[in-house]
Amino acid sequence: MQFGIRLHDAVQAPIEERLKRIKEQGFTCAHIALSKVINENSVAPQALTPGYAMYLRRLFDKNEIDIAVLGCYLNLANPDSVQLRTIQEKYMANIRFAAHLGAGVVGTETGAPNVEYKFEEACSNEESLQIFIKNLRPVVKYAEQMGVLMAIEPVVRHIVCNPARARRVLDEIASPNLRIILDPVNLLECYNYENQDAIFDEAIELLGKDIAVLHVKDFVIKDGKFISVPVGQGQCHWDRIIPYMKKEKPYMHATLENTKPDNAVAALNYITKIYQDA
Repeated sequence: MQFGIRLHDAVQAPIEERLKRIKEQGFTCAHIALSKVINENSVAPQALTPGYAMYLRRLFDKNEIDIAVLGCYLNLANPDSVQLRTIQEKYMANIRFAAHLGAGVVGTETGAPNVEYKFEEACSNEESLQIFIKNLRPVVKYAEQMGVLMAIEPVVRHIVCNPARARRVLDEIASPNLRIILDPVNLLECYNYENQDAIFDEAIELLGKDIAVLHVKDFVIKDGKFISVPVGQGQCHWDRIIPYMKKEKPYMHATLENTKPDNAVAALNYITKIYQDA
């Protein structure tokens, strides 16, 4: 397994310095969300040229860092048709960019049926799921045409809120270019975290063969709230997940989340030990 980090969790500096620092910390891959990392120039769709992609790719190659995920986390269930078209076009621009960048996947969460992209009860109904599938389908088709993998990330408060719904999306779109980013902590909330072992087992059973990237963090329950924290500082049963990944997903990218520059190495050491002991 190759462990990495979100670049926007690294030291606040130009991308060249961020890459240098994460390499020094021992990471070998990264999740990059362009708008959260690059401030010195535009990263709007019209700026995502082949030349810019190749420039960034040289920076990553120089530091021996793989681009595990190009993040494009927008709401594909937006009910405003004009906004939705703009969102789909942004995904397609990122897919074109990823083709030249050499990114493992273009990653997305799965939205909510409102323009604010906020949780509502309707997230979990059948209509919302079908809207998401309908709006994702042309994006995945474009990914096929560009030879790029698209990966959805199930999140308990989004439309694809559990492994079963994620499996349905994969089966209904039926594309070899649609994969899964598994973030086990994102499948949990205050009401179900005590059943995490069963939830993780279901995720591996239903989605295991299609998992392309692992997101690694932890959680605590504080004052009745579910709070994400760096791996090793919480209650997530990573020893339930890592053995499968070690056996079935050799050299897979796994990127840490919710870290800071001063605790990233400790988090890396923690998950690396679990991996080595598995």
